[in-house]
Amino acid sequence: MVVPISSAYDYFLDLQTRIVAALEQADGTPFQTDHWERDEGGGGISRLIEGGPLFERAGVLFSHVKGKTLPPSASAHRPELAGRAWEAMGVSMVLHPRSPYIPTVHMNVRLFVARAPENSDTDDVFWFGGGLDLTPYYPFEEDARHFHQSCHDALAPFGPDKYPAYKKWCDEYFFLKHRNETRGIGGIFFDDLNEGGFDHSFDLVRSVGDSFLGAYMPIVEKRRAMQYGEQQRDFQAYRRGRYVEFNLVFDRGTLFGLQSGGRTESILLSMPPMAAWRYNWAPAENTAEAELADFLKPRQWV
Repeated sequence: MVVPISSAYDYFLDLQTRIVAALEQADGTPFQTDHWERDEGGGGISRLIEGGPLFERAGVLFSHVKGKTLPPSASAHRPELAGRAWEAMGVSMVLHPRSPYIPTVHMNVRLFVARAPENSDTDDVFWFGGGLDLTPYYPFEEDARHFHQSCHDALAPFGPDKYPAYKKWCDEYFFLKHRNETRGIGGIFFDDLNEGGFDHSFDLVRSVGDSFLGAYMPIVEKRRAMQYGEQQRDFQAYRRGRYVEFNLVFDRGTLFGLQSGGRTESILLSMPPMAAWRYNWAPAENTAEAELADFLKPRQWV
């Protein structure tokens, strides 16, 4: 079986366009567009804002890349596919708002295909992956509940088991072991999805991708007018340091991109424009900054 990828390609491109249009309207700043090609095959479109009034950095990336041999980050958990040619495509995005009261958000939806070797009687192997997660600096419980309800509703048509399983997967994946804390308040995460055939899996991925704007933009509009000062920006920079730690130490997407010879500028666009580290620092008790600790562990939001 040869995996049909044209429908996924068209969807991912359209999803990038729709999300960029909504973010441009919210920020009032046009996105830069950077088309790029990859020597080994494929390329992508990086859309970004740097230094906007709402988004200090926003990257919404489409890529469709190809390779001759699976890189270690992909073949390690699928050793039977080692040596196969591959294709990967999808949309990945990270938004770092300027206001500390608006959370950072990440979303990714993707398709990976390991091609059958030539002149063999084996089939192509595909799997989808993705999810979305929220990283607040000054958390609001109603925002967390809204975000998780949106994730729940996106998965509800595919069975009552999906949201609990994918939420747990997200809590476990976006966990900083060396800090003993989650990266944020989670969301959903899944990988290796190929159950029910290509069309069924693709339907689930589209539902997740289409849920993003409804999950995130109401939070942006609710918090964007809140006043903040230097203290709040300093704390935001400190907590952004945790985001950097996760992306560089644990994130499989970052590792795959770098190991497969991906475009470094696009891969590292997920990093915040400014971050800070302090030695052995902790917020004072009974402060707004201290409240975040109660959110950095798995909780039931729905």
